[in-house]
Amino acid sequence: MNDSTREFDLIVFGATGFTGRLVAEYLHRSGADGARWAMAGRNLDKLAQVRDELHLPPSVALLKADAGDAASLQALVARTRVVITTVGPYQLHGEPLATACAEGGTDYVDLCGEPLWMARMVDKLTPLAQKSGARIVFSCGFDSIPFDLGVVYLQAEAQARFGAPLPEVRGRVARLKGAASGGTLASMMETVAAVRREPQLIKVMANPFALTPGFKGPRQPADQCADFDDWADAWTGPFVMATINTKNVHRSNALRGHPWGADFVYSEKMLTGKPGQGDKGRKKARALARFTKLQNLLLGFGPTRAFLRRFVLTQPGDGPNAAAREAGHYQVWFTGRAAGGQSLRAIVKGDRDPGYGSTCKLISEAALCLLRDVDRSATAGGVWTPGSAMGLALVRRLHARAGLTFEIAA
Repeated sequence: MNDSTREFDLIVFGATGFTGRLVAEYLHRSGADGARWAMAGRNLDKLAQVRDELHLPPSVALLKADAGDAASLQALVARTRVVITTVGPYQLHGEPLATACAEGGTDYVDLCGEPLWMARMVDKLTPLAQKSGARIVFSCGFDSIPFDLGVVYLQAEAQARFGAPLPEVRGRVARLKGAASGGTLASMMETVAAVRREPQLIKVMANPFALTPGFKGPRQPADQCADFDDWADAWTGPFVMATINTKNVHRSNALRGHPWGADFVYSEKMLTGKPGQGDKGRKKARALARFTKLQNLLLGFGPTRAFLRRFVLTQPGDGPNAAAREAGHYQVWFTGRAAGGQSLRAIVKGDRDPGYGSTCKLISEAALCLLRDVDRSATAGGVWTPGSAMGLALVRRLHARAGLTFEIAA
């Protein structure tokens, strides 16, 4: 179907959930870049309540569709050019909608940080999307846009300054205020449960090239331990989202034709102290490494997951209030050294908490970027990452509209 015949430019699927509601609110307040948009979910009464509470105009249509009803999803995606979905965990609820978009030629963005599901979907959806022209883009929230695009931005600057890419880049989370979303934690638990059912899947989780089928790059750094980073002059410990972010960064490089080299090395960790801080940073790094190992062990225990689901995880409709979202922020450093020895650092900053306040803006602007800024001659149908599908076009959009800054350190 030709895009000009479609009723809507954009549909938000899952608008009654906490994050979906934030997406709808952001689109309304930002003007959605002039896009014709609608909200979809399985309960029209709840959608109407969201529309009323957010004071949305009647022009924002309400559409009924169920994540488990393939026919309703096929009818839904045929009405729009792009779908935003916040309905996860995607390994439980995502496949029918992603498949409908891939078959129907409808662009798709989500918040997925679930590499096992993504690896499966890359194989399944790629031929469908290439045939229909649909651009399927996973991981359009805090995982993995700031990290994926941070590397894209740094490498573009290195190419402009040095005439060559950086063979190694280290991503370091320097500041992070704001809790992970309930959806992220739920996805982690479902992933752990899947590995418990099929132990061989641990190889996929541990493989930084799990999303680059047919390509295996060089050995990558072991980022689950505490160590001192001489480039940052600080101690580091494991970062919880590195498992998915590293896979997306390597997939971006592969989909772009390896412009950073087939031997590109990427490391991602969290700083546990300020530059020059010695013993205190070391102790925090070691404590973080121990905590991460213990967390992984506990999540592998069924009763622990049941307890977290019942008493700890954010429930649908719940999440941090506006003050908490606005008080959050993050900062990530990306440092590389050129073959000639030159060093270059990019700093990416976000002005809201990562799990909700920033993520709702990231996924919204990613959808609008596909809609407004990226021609299909540049990004054809297929399964993409944000960095490979939109690259610097999304960097510019986020810098201008979404409270993110991308800059080179002095």
